[in-house]
Amino acid sequence: MSWFDKLFGGATPAGPGNRVNGQRARELVGLGAQLLDVRTPMEFRGGHVQGATNIPVDELGRRLDELDQARPVVVYCRSGARSHRASGLLQHAGFAQVWDLGPISAW
Repeated sequence: MSWFDKLFGGATPAGPGNRVNGQRARELVGLGAQLLDVRTPMEFRGGHVQGATNIPVDELGRRLDELDQARPVVVYCRSGARSHRASGLLQHAGFAQVWDLGPISAW
C-alpha cells in the first residue's frame, strides 16, 4: 500500500461518480489532493473554490498534463453532470484516485 493510499483511505474509487461530500473533499484537499473545477472559464471567473484549477470538461482530454497523475483529484462543477463526466475521463486516463464532489455548492 502506497503512502497516498494510507493517507487518502486505502481504497481506490471504483468508477466514475465516486461522490464525496464537502467535508471529506475539504479534508482530501487539505491533505494534498488537487481540486479541479471543470466549468467554463466564465463560470470560474464568476466564483470558484480557492485553490482550484480550472480546466473545462470539454478541454480535459487534451490538458491532462496540467494535473499530477500521482495525486488524488477532487472534481466539481455547477450541477454535478460535468464533474461526473470528468471523473470518468480522469479514471480512463489512469488517474487512480478521483473523487466527484458534484456541484460547487457542496463545498
